[in-house]
Amino acid sequence: AAAEEPFRPEPGTFPPLDKAHAYRGELVFVDHANRRGSVRVQGSGMFFRNDPHPFAMLPYGIVRFHGAPADLRDIPLGTVLHVHAFLPPDPRISSVPVLPVDNKTKDANHNRGSGIAPAENHVLLLEDEPSHCLREGLAWKLVEVAVKNEQGTLVARREPRDGGSGTVGDAAAAGAAGGEKLSFDAATRLWRGRERLTVGEWIAEGAWPADGTRSLEDQPVLLGITWKPTRDGVFTQFHVSDIWLDGTAIDRAAEQQRAVHRAFIRSRWMPARIDAVEYGSFGRAIVTATLFGGMDAALYDDFKKGGTALINAVENTLKHTHGAYGPGHMASRGPILDVVRTPGEAPLGSSGIQIRVETDLIIEGIRPGRTVRVNPGTGIWPQVNVPREEYLDDGSASAGERFPTPAIFPKY
Repeated sequence: AAAEEPFRPEPGTFPPLDKAHAYRGELVFVDHANRRGSVRVQGSGMFFRNDPHPFAMLPYGIVRFHGAPADLRDIPLGTVLHVHAFLPPDPRISSVPVLPVDNKTKDANHNRGSGIAPAENHVLLLEDEPSHCLREGLAWKLVEVAVKNEQGTLVARREPRDGGSGTVGDAAAAGAAGGEKLSFDAATRLWRGRERLTVGEWIAEGAWPADGTRSLEDQPVLLGITWKPTRDGVFTQFHVSDIWLDGTAIDRAAEQQRAVHRAFIRSRWMPARIDAVEYGSFGRAIVTATLFGGMDAALYDDFKKGGTALINAVENTLKHTHGAYGPGHMASRGPILDVVRTPGEAPLGSSGIQIRVETDLIIEGIRPGRTVRVNPGTGIWPQVNVPREEYLDDGSASAGERFPTPAIFPKY
């Protein structure tokens, strides 16, 4: 639920999810290298008139897609996302516009409504529709389908699955008592067990009519939701990209996404926050860091006492900061002295896992409160050179380096 009062996270903390402002919108732009993008936020007015609203992921912010960890690059444009965000922790270094704290209450005009440009644009949790439903214990109950030429509409309600106590959320998103009307077409994918079906194949099986309407008797499913321009002057109507008909189907989608993200993190390294540094002599130190949360458990299992960790300083966007030499060449190295799991449930953004590493190369980027990336030193985590857009040139902090201008292009 959205907090009544604006909330600005304190540096060095993991803010509580229940203090975040929640909203929903269509992903319309992604700058994956800088962990930012724009969503068209759903309001009370004409959705297509709403300007794209910029957001930035917090360093410990979590992205989820198909019920599994993800990077912004994994999510197709047009996907409708649930956003849980805060005011910028430090407005001076925000990578997106800093807005008046009460901006979410302002009416954009009578065509668009209020709430479409909240100042809370630093994101703790960004998740697509199936991820949101799985986390909250919800499902979409299909009420009715209307079909003509392998396209049409579904009427559905988002409700607690199996009579659970999940939070439905806003009435508009969940559908009123009669349900929300959603469009589909021949490109909509249906997933059953290990099968991928087309709308035409689903009709051929007799599950839906070839022409006309049919009651679906509250069939529970998970939906992938997008947006596309609508006909007949409809203000806001979302589109179904995917229908997962059973648990096996969504489990397979989640496992595929987990595998994609595991490979990504192993090549870019685990992000973490420096909690403490015990300084020794001649550049030696013992570093305590908390690994960020939201990753697959197998990644955390790779951190073992006795391993040789590599630690590299990164920016708030999680870009490596030591130029073209590569993270492995520039990293501070040393043995992992301990891996400690904090008892109890960790706040969102934190894994609850602390590592202690001894190094003989303590640098400015490895100070309490700073963000780093860590390689646990197992053979599974490769030491590779990341692409140009994912590192800063020798620690440069200039705006042109962080967000390149057209001057980067060659002169022909």
